[in-house]
Amino acid sequence: MSDGSLIEALYRRLLDAWNQRDAAAYAALFHEDGHVVGFDGSIIDGRSEISTTLAKIFADHPTAEYVSKLREVRFLCPEVAVLRAVAGMVPRGQSDLDPRVNAVQTMVALKGKAEEWKTVLFQNTPAAFHGRPHLAVELTEELRDVLRGAPRSIRS
Repeated sequence: MSDGSLIEALYRRLLDAWNQRDAAAYAALFHEDGHVVGFDGSIIDGRSEISTTLAKIFADHPTAEYVSKLREVRFLCPEVAVLRAVAGMVPRGQSDLDPRVNAVQTMVALKGKAEEWKTVLFQNTPAAFHGRPHLAVELTEELRDVLRGAPRSIRS
């Protein structure tokens, strides 16, 4: 498997762990000192804190499921890659996206000594498109196409 495919698989596993509400599996995909920047701007530092924080979120909130589309994987050097994607969310018990929470996602991955890729940074930025509502509509429709064409269990 190429490194590009491994980075994409890492991203897919990250979203799948979220969709399955598995905080430990999600956190395991991060480098020990990795970071998450949430949709609301909150920052979670370190694999342990990622696991603990997400476990609390999953226990208290019926989190929506991600639907995503990969935009690019770019290598900054052989051991560091940046993945860019767009994502929407389907609230639990519903079948359509909530366009208010569409996002642009960025993942920075690092290849470790064991040749295994881990997430160093995952950032989830609101796709607000201030003053350009047509872009928000276009993104929602693009993600709805993904939603209609993907199996329910792995919508990324």
